[in-house]
Amino acid sequence: MLNDFFNDNYKSLLLLLGSLTVLLVSYFIVLKILRKLGKNPKYLIPPSSVKKVSTPIFFILLSILIRMGSLRQLLGLTHLELYFRKASTLLFIFAFTWLLITVIQIIKEHVMHTYDMNTSNNLRARKVATQFNILERIIIFIIIILAAGIALMSFDSIREIGVSIFASAGVAGIIIGFSAQKMIGTILAGIQIAIAQPIKLDDVVVVEGEWGRIEEITLTYVVVKIWDKRRLILPTTYFIDKPFQNWTKSSADILGTVFLYTDYSVPFDAIRKELTRILKGTELWDGEVNNIQVTDSKVNSVEIRALMSAKDSSTAWDLRVHVREKLITFLQQNYPESLPRTRLRLENMEGSGNTTHE
Repeated sequence: MLNDFFNDNYKSLLLLLGSLTVLLVSYFIVLKILRKLGKNPKYLIPPSSVKKVSTPIFFILLSILIRMGSLRQLLGLTHLELYFRKASTLLFIFAFTWLLITVIQIIKEHVMHTYDMNTSNNLRARKVATQFNILERIIIFIIIILAAGIALMSFDSIREIGVSIFASAGVAGIIIGFSAQKMIGTILAGIQIAIAQPIKLDDVVVVEGEWGRIEEITLTYVVVKIWDKRRLILPTTYFIDKPFQNWTKSSADILGTVFLYTDYSVPFDAIRKELTRILKGTELWDGEVNNIQVTDSKVNSVEIRALMSAKDSSTAWDLRVHVREKLITFLQQNYPESLPRTRLRLENMEGSGNTTHE
């Protein structure tokens, strides 16, 4: 009997050591392959990414080791087989979920590394970043829900409870569906934004009368960074249901306008030449649009619109401010009589003539 006991333990030890050796060799082979791919420019897996996946892979192999009967027999815990199997299952689900989430994040980082968000013409980069940020959250959310469900269903008692709940969940499902309608609508709006992209990260928008940039897009809300550093938080459904201005929907370049109100005696050609001189003297202008137009005539003044272009909305704002100041200074110094004025006609009833004052 004693010899049989030692023989069984000896076989279990050998089997355990053999299995452990296989697992360790497999672990290091996987890491070796990942590191080799990291040195290949075609794949370019950073060393930090290899470290991220190494830990969940280790726990996956550990769950396999825990499930082995030889380990329980060697430890003299064969009566705890059920607990070892449950622990192995839960550890495997946890590690595999961790690995999937890490791989998704690595793929996102790898893709976004090829796009530069800091360039002036970053439309493509903003499109990709928006899609990946929203879809990443959706996929991770689904993975976690599925993993939690699989983990809970691995327990027989919980599975029985789940079956009974599903069997009597008709009315409850309808009630929950109505209660969660708004939340589901918000999540679907987030998915729609990721696909249709009415807004993208770093888009310039005018929302609720505020000018700002899209700073963050989640499944349920959008953060708009206002020009004065305030943050406007809006539900994702807002950008599906309500109208708003998107200044960078298809391109970053934009036209800027400056309105001047002058007297009828103003020389339009002189203003055109001055606008050209001002635009050529600043780096804010992109060299595309340069125009002066008389857009309206009122009783006491005419409306002049200076039209110019810039590479993006922030530059266009600075250019408009610059041009407005320079044109007003030009009129003050060279044509002060062309500034707006009010004319008053006085009639001398006792005299023979009329008098006009300005």
